[in-house]
Amino acid sequence: MDFKDKVIVITGAASGIGKATAQLFGSLGARLVLGDIAGEKLAKVKDELESQGVQVIGIPGDIAKLDDANQLVDLAKKEFGRLDVLVNNAGIVDRFLPVDEMTDEIWEHVLAVNLTGPMYTSRRAIPIMVEQGGGVIINITSAAGLGGGFAGAAYTTSKHGLIGLTKNTAWMYAPKGIRCVGIAPGGVKTDISLGGEPSGLGYSRLGTQFATMPRAGEAIEIANAILFAASDEASFLNGAIIPVDGGWLAAG
Repeated sequence: MDFKDKVIVITGAASGIGKATAQLFGSLGARLVLGDIAGEKLAKVKDELESQGVQVIGIPGDIAKLDDANQLVDLAKKEFGRLDVLVNNAGIVDRFLPVDEMTDEIWEHVLAVNLTGPMYTSRRAIPIMVEQGGGVIINITSAAGLGGGFAGAAYTTSKHGLIGLTKNTAWMYAPKGIRCVGIAPGGVKTDISLGGEPSGLGYSRLGTQFATMPRAGEAIEIANAILFAASDEASFLNGAIIPVDGGWLAAG
């Protein structure tokens, strides 16, 4: 797979799946524009990549804020002249809260980051991709977007919505040479925080699902799937939601 000089924008790139994806694309010669709300961690990732000879720009920001999302995408065009792949990876969870424990603040924040943010970046990226003749958008969805028993109400809703956004984008822009693919990880070893104490009800109910998980995945295993979906080798892959979960969902 050849990514030499391809321009890749990755959100949530300071840790976990985003960091592993940045390292993988960088090792194959891609030029990177990385965003994350954790500015200090992002700076360290940028320094690591630059020490390996990767062309990389890191910009801290909140993907749920329109100006930050637009700035991240615009930076790719401004600095590198194009945008080949957008990886909408940034996401937050919701303490496994069911509906009757959900606060307005958590509901709005989770949907803003997990669903509205990817819409913002995609909306900004698509005209650039259309102008240059094509591109790829990869949305990191979740097993929670394919079922109802893997997270709290806000996270589950946001990931179902992101799957809808993925499929609609794929259908609408296929004639323009743009592909949009969803990668749906199962449980993965990352440092994502619950943001507080988990719901007792939510944790007990979801625990029945977690008990069936074959194992937790590594971030690089998700990054490998992202790499393939973004590559020219996957040129006929569009609108698909690909579980990368060790077979967790296969039993359902």
